[in-house]
Amino acid sequence: MAALPPYASPVQRAWYYGFRILCGLIFFFLIAPIIVVIPLSFNAEDFFTFTPGMLALDPDAYGTSHYRDFFTNPAWQQALGNSVRIAPMATLLAVSLGTLAAVGLSQSHVPFKGAIMAILISPMIVPLIISAAGMYFFYSRIGLQGTYWGVVMAHTALGIPFVIITVTATLVGFDRSLTRASASLGAGPIRTFFKVQMPLILPGVISGALFAFITSFDEVVVVLFVGSAGQKTLPWQMFIGLREQISPTILAVATVLVAISILLLTTVEFLRRRSERLRGMSPG
Repeated sequence: MAALPPYASPVQRAWYYGFRILCGLIFFFLIAPIIVVIPLSFNAEDFFTFTPGMLALDPDAYGTSHYRDFFTNPAWQQALGNSVRIAPMATLLAVSLGTLAAVGLSQSHVPFKGAIMAILISPMIVPLIISAAGMYFFYSRIGLQGTYWGVVMAHTALGIPFVIITVTATLVGFDRSLTRASASLGAGPIRTFFKVQMPLILPGVISGALFAFITSFDEVVVVLFVGSAGQKTLPWQMFIGLREQISPTILAVATVLVAISILLLTTVEFLRRRSERLRGMSPG
């Protein structure tokens, strides 16, 4: 952002600093609840609040007992294992189907592209509780309710819109003459896709995959409807820890998930900048 010029008027200076203060307050309002969880996860006591010892910065008031419980408790480890088994498979399916849909909708001859796009991204728009109820009734009729593949397919439906949006955004600057040149040299559609299109849209594909993975790994409403006790995921276990057992271990789990989310979002930003450089939209 450009710096304030020395000849700026008092009104411009007031707006310049006031705007930054307002943005800082909004940022603090959004990030404060997340930041508070991190020191609370190191509470040596089984409380959800700061103890007098923590406020006094007493080293004995801090500990890693909640993290030890997370990594040793069979219930938490089973939930983590379920999330690790479900999220990658749902991400793989969402990336495969979403990428094909985005590439297909990018063609100029496809009719009713607007209506098709609206239907494909509707899981992102429709309230999650409505999608969960619909999936429950649908999967119960076809025998997928309460199964591993039922949860995977449900999370796939939730992740596809993110893949479509990111890949479509990447395809905006794609040079169609490259595919025509590939075809003129004798390459078929599949070879052209993997050798010409995929390397250029790969940042968008990976970004969509990361968003789909986060959506599946953090989702709890749908899995409550279509899952069973055997598919109890990490967010589901956290929900139980708040509702039934009141376990402070969820603070440690929340901190781990925040760290994973920051890592994934940093990767997404890196891929976004790389994609812009490849398309000549930003300086190297």
